Amino acid sequence: MKLENNWKNKSLENLEKDVWSESEYSSHLVTTCHKLRKKQLKDFDIEDLRIMIGQNIGLNYLIPLAVEELKQNILAEGDFYEGDLLKSVLTSEADYWKKEKENWSLVVNLFKEKRDELDYNHKELFDSFKDFEKING
Repeated sequence: MKLENNWKNKSLENLEKDVWSESEYSSHLVTTCHKLRKKQLKDFDIEDLRIMIGQNIGLNYLIPLAVEELKQNILAEGDFYEGDLLKSVLTSEADYWKKEKENWSLVVNLFKEKRDELDYNHKELFDSFKDFEKING
């Protein structure tokens, strides 16, 4: 997907031209996702990316941001554990990756390139990667 020049200065609501109505559910996750849709992408941190990608929200815009972070630190960490951003990326919606094969290839190559930085304490990441590779493999 071709992105606008200034896409990071916009929110998901602006980019997707879709304003969500208030939710009937007031769980922390739902409230957080609604707030994050209004936040400029340039202000997203690792945890914001992890949450939204984990919910398969805004993948067209958030996966490229996540890949930038993972290039700097494959084990980028939100609030849960070392590597939780990578886990969210690897387990996100397969339909997105089938359409965005270029991004899929970027993640596959990045994982292979950085695999030495992962140790056996991160077995779940290797397991998730095996499934991820099969999406377009």
